[in-house]
Amino acid sequence: MAADNREVAEGKQHQGVDEQIAYSLDVSAVGSSPSSPVVVVKDVTAGTVVTSTIMPTNAPTVRGDVITLSPLKLLTADRLYRVEVKYTVEGWVLESYCCVQARECPRE
Repeated sequence: MAADNREVAEGKQHQGVDEQIAYSLDVSAVGSSPSSPVVVVKDVTAGTVVTSTIMPTNAPTVRGDVITLSPLKLLTADRLYRVEVKYTVEGWVLESYCCVQARECPRE
């Protein structure tokens, strides 16, 4: 069963350029036991694919209904990134995404 909205429920994430964060995706709302996860990271600001630069290891893992991505790192300040995760659940090929806003320091 495919979800109507592919963006993660938490919405846009914010990450400092010096941080390294391994994001997780719980797919239990659309099915169970995801397999074959594939991650692509796009620099929305520049209009380019940057997976090998900011997620050089790119080896997502699956435990139960949760896909854990490799750490996102080496971001450029004030760039917006789109992290797309394609996976298979119950015979369906699905794709979820989140946007990550890179910041040099927090803004109020």
